[in-house]
Amino acid sequence: MANELMIFAVITALLALIFRFTSLIVNSRRNRKKAVAFFHPYTNDGGGGERVLWCAVKAIQEESPDLDCVVYTGDHDASPQSLMDRALDRFGVKLLYQPKVVHLCKRKWIEETTYPHFTMIGQSLGSVYLSWEALCKFTPLYYFDTSGYAFTYPLARVFGCKVICYTHYPTISLDMLSRVRQRSSSYNNDALIAKSVWLSRCKIIYYTLFSWMYGIVGSCAHLAMVNSSWTKAHIEQLWGIPDRIKRVYPPCDTSGLQALPLERSTETPIIISVAQFRPEKAHTLQLEAFSIAMKRLNGGKPKPKLQFVGSCRNKSDEARLQKLKNKAVELNVDGEVEFHKNLMYRDLVRLLGGAVAGIHSMTDEHFGISVVEFMAAGAIPIAHSSAGPKMDIVLDEDGQQTGFLACTIEEYSDAILRIIGMSETERLTMAAAARKRAKRFSEQRFYDDFRAAIRPIMCLPYRNSNDVISNRDTDEERVCTTLYTVCGAAISNLFEAIHKHCVRAVQRGESSSLSWLGLRRAEYGCFVKFSRLLQLNEFLYKVSKCGKIFCWSFST
Repeated sequence: MANELMIFAVITALLALIFRFTSLIVNSRRNRKKAVAFFHPYTNDGGGGERVLWCAVKAIQEESPDLDCVVYTGDHDASPQSLMDRALDRFGVKLLYQPKVVHLCKRKWIEETTYPHFTMIGQSLGSVYLSWEALCKFTPLYYFDTSGYAFTYPLARVFGCKVICYTHYPTISLDMLSRVRQRSSSYNNDALIAKSVWLSRCKIIYYTLFSWMYGIVGSCAHLAMVNSSWTKAHIEQLWGIPDRIKRVYPPCDTSGLQALPLERSTETPIIISVAQFRPEKAHTLQLEAFSIAMKRLNGGKPKPKLQFVGSCRNKSDEARLQKLKNKAVELNVDGEVEFHKNLMYRDLVRLLGGAVAGIHSMTDEHFGISVVEFMAAGAIPIAHSSAGPKMDIVLDEDGQQTGFLACTIEEYSDAILRIIGMSETERLTMAAAARKRAKRFSEQRFYDDFRAAIRPIMCLPYRNSNDVISNRDTDEERVCTTLYTVCGAAISNLFEAIHKHCVRAVQRGESSSLSWLGLRRAEYGCFVKFSRLLQLNEFLYKVSKCGKIFCWSFST
């Protein structure tokens, strides 16, 4: 008896929970707004991803003026005017009108610090919770993810949204699996795990399962734009939707930077590094390579200066920046190294205009906007020999070398010395070729490719969610109705059997079987009367309707 009552209580609670969630989804689908909502929880990160956000907002404002542009952000100080000003001041992107803002309160669930272990799956599941908050507050017609949270796509489809994404890099890649198999230590493979065969095998299983899940959720996107050949190859393999994947190079401000003169002062050659202060950007490698180059520098050569320019998203980035400053002191090069945090765009342009070289050291950088900015500004790039820089950017232009690729500290050091030792004619020739190459990644090219990609999605007819609920004529919905009717009948019969058993137990005086709930016979009588008022048939019919909506959302 106790077991049967437990089943009754559990099933009732589950159905009540399902009904609450599905009712919320139904109401949200009915109240969808004719808008494009950008899921970008960090609107102050200052990186290439934020530039893509504002350029995408501008492109949609120009392409579809009748659509509202909304930004989901976890920055509570962000207002429509401040975001519009930031787009202009930080990135030189002038929006046509202010975007609407939806503030999110649950951003801590996607913070790295929230998940010291199993970070990927933790942040991915946390993003679903954050997206639930976002979609409940505002349900758009088009859900546009610009931050790479693929686990939110199935939820957005359940809410009736068309899902569009701009993916900068896959959350997991075959290269990451390869590094774990080789047991090589890196920012995303702790040295303790790399040293242990057993832990490495466990992590391989974890990565394999995660990549399978990532492929399933990613395939829910109606349109996936990617930023490079490297990213495109990985996403096609993981998501399995090649016909819905378009390569759209990210917007690089090549027009403004190309107006800078190629001639630079060589009295103190400046090498610039532009990247967020994140662990994968490998700033320490740059500092160590610069230190080695300084030691190897001939007496007759001018002493170079290294400038670090980047933004800090949180306290972890701030701590990382401080460690970098301490490292410069330790290497005895603090007098030749400068640090610039959270610069305005105009100040960044000024610094780029004075640099003879730009250094970038992230392994498997998906694209490398800063590398293109170096080239457009006339600074010869020194980039990591992998992924975007190797496959798309630092390639010969008309047979002329456009920069240097390196992997090790020694190779970076050699490249620094090569550039410092160039004659003015040689440097200008390479810088001119690099600038010409950078024109392939202009902001205008992004706008053209972006509009071409979204037009087929934006031009689709709007299907009213009310029609989905009321129309019961399709084969798919008839199947769903039958399925839920059968399930409802089974549950109803189960409840009826439990109810009859409970009544007999009360009549026989077997109240001891109910004592685990702390119920006396009189209280249980009230419980029985309440259970008769559940109106189960109507409830199950509502669940049936919600089930049809769920199935339809994945068929669109």
